[in-house]
Amino acid sequence: MNIGRIIKGVGGNYYVSAKGKIYKCSARGKFRKAKITPTVGDYVQFTILDENECEGALDTIEKRKNILLRPRVANIDCAIITFAATSPDINRDLLDRFLILAETQNIPKVIICINKSDLVSQEEKDAFASIYEPYYKVVFTSAEENILIPESNRQTGEISRKIERGKHTTRQVELLRADDETYIVDSPGFTSLSLDFLQSEELEKYFREFKPYLNKCRFNDCRHLQEPDCAVKEQIGKDINKERYDSFVSLYEELKQRR
Repeated sequence: MNIGRIIKGVGGNYYVSAKGKIYKCSARGKFRKAKITPTVGDYVQFTILDENECEGALDTIEKRKNILLRPRVANIDCAIITFAATSPDINRDLLDRFLILAETQNIPKVIICINKSDLVSQEEKDAFASIYEPYYKVVFTSAEENILIPESNRQTGEISRKIERGKHTTRQVELLRADDETYIVDSPGFTSLSLDFLQSEELEKYFREFKPYLNKCRFNDCRHLQEPDCAVKEQIGKDINKERYDSFVSLYEELKQRR
């Protein structure tokens, strides 16, 4: 039995990296019957059907330690959530949603990466970093000076002059090999992210800065909204940034209404 990792899935075929090669594999019928979908990032056991043509068939998917639904990718050790510093401006609502998504999957390490940092002032960088540090590592970079995998030759699109946004060129989720132990996920960009898989009451658990103060409120079922003697609200402007608290309230109301 051969062991590898799915790096891409296209048209019902799964491309598995193993033994220094890429094998084009089909999924056996048992996966469809069990309603199991092989996913980019999965570690798998597979049978080689044709070594010369690098073709095979998936036999077993190893137990996943986590999985994101958007982008759909499994077994993530580190999430680097990347936004441009400007053109367009950082979408704080979408950033907070991605952070919550990462928290729900217990991803060990989460980093906020701000690209195009050469286009904003140090004061702007400091103001942004103060919102999320020390709960997350925040790094500022420029793709022109810090390309992670230059040899990948990824397609890029021109910036729209009208809306100052790039155009999506990535069509599917794919793992790009950085070294023997490291892959980087390339995925289509997103302009929205639904959190409707969460209950509104769960949301408090996924704001890291709230955690030291949970279960310290006057009421056991405190939702940190209008209740008196709320330990979370007492920290607004101190250990809890006001903008992050406002984000929590907005998302809480959204989840409550959807339910």
